[in-house]
Amino acid sequence: MEKKSLSQQTAHRLYTMIVVERRLAPGDKLPNEIDLAQELGVSRTTLREALHVLVSQGLLEVHRGRGTFVTHQAAQVNDYGFSNLDQVRGELRDLFELRSIFEPSAARLACQRATAEEMEEILARGQAVDQCIRQGLDRTEADREFHAAIVRATHNDFMMRLLPMINQAVSAAIAAGQHRDQLAEDTRRDHALLMDFFRKRDAEGAAHAMAIHIHHSIDTMELTPL
Repeated sequence: MEKKSLSQQTAHRLYTMIVVERRLAPGDKLPNEIDLAQELGVSRTTLREALHVLVSQGLLEVHRGRGTFVTHQAAQVNDYGFSNLDQVRGELRDLFELRSIFEPSAARLACQRATAEEMEEILARGQAVDQCIRQGLDRTEADREFHAAIVRATHNDFMMRLLPMINQAVSAAIAAGQHRDQLAEDTRRDHALLMDFFRKRDAEGAAHAMAIHIHHSIDTMELTPL
């Protein structure tokens, strides 16, 4: 089990180097096995197991006699590794920690900066999420549009650039989880409070409501801190 855990950790480190840090671009050849194992502080056997994991995910490909290369598919990766909730609890914790920093501030700015039309869209998108939950429909797209409307209303270009990563990763994380019903119930309740503050243009109230919503998700998904 320890050996398996170490190979998974090593695979994740390589995944981060390729997908998050972009230290290796599509088409790049990985360093030779000896050098890469030394850099990562693992045995060559562990490294080979980690490489096998990433090959099976389509991020790496082996060309016999030439070496191991980053595939062009790596440039389109959009699930951020959240295919198995049990294996990525640490990543989920970090993701929701990021959301707890980013999204309350976005809600505050949206209250302060949204035009009348933008506020109407936020409220309409929030209502669409509620309707999806009430009707038992998939709320992923509606939820994504709701949060996107909030971020657009901040009129902050850098917040807009961060939103797609958070939306795609959160969608994959929730889809892989085992708490969908509770998360949906929390969302209905929390969004109702959040939209009430938006209607009142209460920036601090909206920020607090968004923070509460994210922390409810953290508690429900049992993403305990280190």
